[in-house]
Amino acid sequence: MAQKPTTNGPPGRDEDGVRRFVEHTALTFANYGMPRMAARVLMLLMAAEESTLTAAEIADGLAISPAAVSGSVRYLQQLGLVVKEPVPGSRRDVYRLPDDAWYQGAMVKGGIFATVGKLAAEGVAAAGGRGTVAGGRIAEMADFYAFIQDEMAGLLERWEARRAG
Repeated sequence: MAQKPTTNGPPGRDEDGVRRFVEHTALTFANYGMPRMAARVLMLLMAAEESTLTAAEIADGLAISPAAVSGSVRYLQQLGLVVKEPVPGSRRDVYRLPDDAWYQGAMVKGGIFATVGKLAAEGVAAAGGRGTVAGGRIAEMADFYAFIQDEMAGLLERWEARRAG
């Protein structure tokens, strides 16, 4: 879909290249499970020169309906990847990325590892314990997700140190 640039951009900005980045990166995120429209909105916000965009600017930039924008930003807000802010003196809102969008998204999504690990532990018990074939497979899943959850805190601390350095 054709995107309209949201800005004239700085010298050297390649709007066609930016559109390809938005669409190709969104498709990649969609292939890994993110709703495609939400991925497109996220990447448009990422690639915009403006720090905030209105729903109308997002809809115009991606040639999508306002309803698609609404559902997408709601999803992205739940992940901590988009912040909605009111425009003072107006009924309109603007959307922006948090300063630490990837960190926030990882922290929110990281909670899924603990949840899946807990559910898998319940599955082990339901399957008759670690000593059963199914219980052993489910136990490995539980152990893996527990490991990932434990490692997430250290990983994010290392990212913060690298980012600050």
